Amino acid sequence: MSTPLTAAAKTPAAPAAGSGKGTPRLRTPGKKHTPGRPKRSVLLTVLTGLMLLYTVVPLIWLVISATKTQEGLADSSGLWFADDFALWSNISDTFTYNDGIFTRWLLNTLLYVVLGAGGATFLAILGGYALAKFDFPGKRAVFATVIGAVAVPGTALAVPTFLMFSKMGLTDTPWAVILPSLVSPFGLYLMWVFATEAIPVELLEAARVDGASEARTFFQVALPLLAPGIVTVLLFTTVATWNNYFLPLIMLKDPDWYPLTLGLSAWNSQAETIGGDVIFNLVITGSLLTIVPLIAAFLLLQKYWQSGLAAGSVKE
Repeated sequence: MSTPLTAAAKTPAAPAAGSGKGTPRLRTPGKKHTPGRPKRSVLLTVLTGLMLLYTVVPLIWLVISATKTQEGLADSSGLWFADDFALWSNISDTFTYNDGIFTRWLLNTLLYVVLGAGGATFLAILGGYALAKFDFPGKRAVFATVIGAVAVPGTALAVPTFLMFSKMGLTDTPWAVILPSLVSPFGLYLMWVFATEAIPVELLEAARVDGASEARTFFQVALPLLAPGIVTVLLFTTVATWNNYFLPLIMLKDPDWYPLTLGLSAWNSQAETIGGDVIFNLVITGSLLTIVPLIAAFLLLQKYWQSGLAAGSVKE
């Protein structure tokens, strides 16, 4: 049976008199601590510059290429604009091609993110709070299981998941993508660490003394304090679900249930086929439209997920 952690259980014992432990050491007057300035390294600067180029140049190429027609892609430089600016017409063609199948893929992706990533975040909040603030038999085993699950890549579980779902008759349905997305060991671990440091035990005890139930204590006292951690976990699960490719590839056959990643891959395969009716400018424009929501989410929620990553890393 789980029992809430109390403040007395977490309060360290006072140091014995005369032991000298726990007494702050005073600095000798006249001696100022001046931390040494890190030496600048040319190699580090070069490596950082290479990583910046590796990250930014493909994005710049994608943005510039999305403004070109099919002929402009072949006649102009990859990192400079063509004579005709065709971004708006490319966007219109992308959404209207093949009876607007791109819009269907976008809605499918939003469905997988809302139910999959949203559900994974909610389960991580509940599990992380319970592991951080309650004691129950087998807690160490749960910790070891979570750490082990973080180390297992999702692609290693895709084929066993497909075999299990095929026996259940869930393949080629949205549930084949949503249900595996509900499991996020890293999100659970992150919420566990964050809840341990972000929620004072004394605050929970005060709510219980006032007669609040465990549900009310969680939703009205603990949940507001977990906001930075929630945003961080939500961003990680959203990116993982939005960019998920291998799981939908083996689970889905009907193009009407494709996410954006799988749909754009199918368009790219058709464009590379001789006589294919899909042209590369639609693939490039669709790829640009796919990453815009993720960039916007990170820019708008930057302060929350940065604080969520930093919280819990240093104990007072």
